[in-house]
Amino acid sequence: MNVFELTRALVDIESITDNEEQMGHVLLAHLSELATRFGGSAELMPVESRRNNVFARWGEPTVTLSTHMDTVPPFYASREDEQHIWGRGACDTKGIIAAMIFAVRELLEAGERNIALLFVVGEERNSAGALAAAKDPRGSKFIINGEPTDNKLAIGSKGALRFEVVASGRMAHSAYPELGESAIEKLLDALHEIRQVRLPVDEILGASTLNIGTIAGGRAPNVIPDHAQAEIFIRLVDDGDSTRARIRQAAGGKAEVREVLATPAVHLGSLAGFETTIVSFTTDIPGFGGAWGKPYLIGPGSIHVAHTSEERILKGEILEAIQIYKRMVKQLS
Repeated sequence: MNVFELTRALVDIESITDNEEQMGHVLLAHLSELATRFGGSAELMPVESRRNNVFARWGEPTVTLSTHMDTVPPFYASREDEQHIWGRGACDTKGIIAAMIFAVRELLEAGERNIALLFVVGEERNSAGALAAAKDPRGSKFIINGEPTDNKLAIGSKGALRFEVVASGRMAHSAYPELGESAIEKLLDALHEIRQVRLPVDEILGASTLNIGTIAGGRAPNVIPDHAQAEIFIRLVDDGDSTRARIRQAAGGKAEVREVLATPAVHLGSLAGFETTIVSFTTDIPGFGGAWGKPYLIGPGSIHVAHTSEERILKGEILEAIQIYKRMVKQLS
């Protein structure tokens, strides 16, 4: 199986967040074969019921190559043309997994040791796998986290702050609105104020951004609604403390603001000879919390097609990534 065949085989396994079990067992089989062949070890690291990280090591790892195995919905099977491999997870991150496995295999064939692979669950929702791994570190001094960065070394990554904004009202017949209290109108007023909030700007990461992702509420067109709810997602450029306070203040007494997820922005290191970039998405790096070593962020593929029906990855970038990961491991070792 070559790296393109492996990429397609991984894409064809549906591993939407919470359903990573089969993917974990397939990866364990691949890594167990490398462990047997080159004197290493491979294991499942439990996260929660039927969800496991997958870890393999050769020697005492100085560098760990890591990415996530879960994807966003919906599932799309793989296909390919001369230049690309298509399908859900092609660039986020199954092409990256394949590139990391082949990079480690080639390093092992060349006699390199003290390297590891770590594939985790749950990055697309709450970094459950990274948080679990942070409680069980294995001595690595550096972790290379794989995400689609067009094979450029990211020196900064935005964080995430997610809220549920919930408004309550009182039902009434819509012919007599004075007898009720519209939760939807209260929610709309709160969201209007939230949209006016001035968010922080960072000289490297740029501006924070806010997205109102979902809105739901009401019972029927002729009923004054007693409940309404929205979900908002903010891309942070700092630790989120000031943003958190401003959002709550903006909502005032109109709606309750419930924090669901908070991940701080991170500034990352560079390496000599690598082209750099800044990314606006959030990664597992804050979840690891330094427990697996100093982080670096790089991988093949474009984030602009991740999470879309056009998700794909250039075959040439997968091949390039294999050499990049090998070079980084040698440079950091």
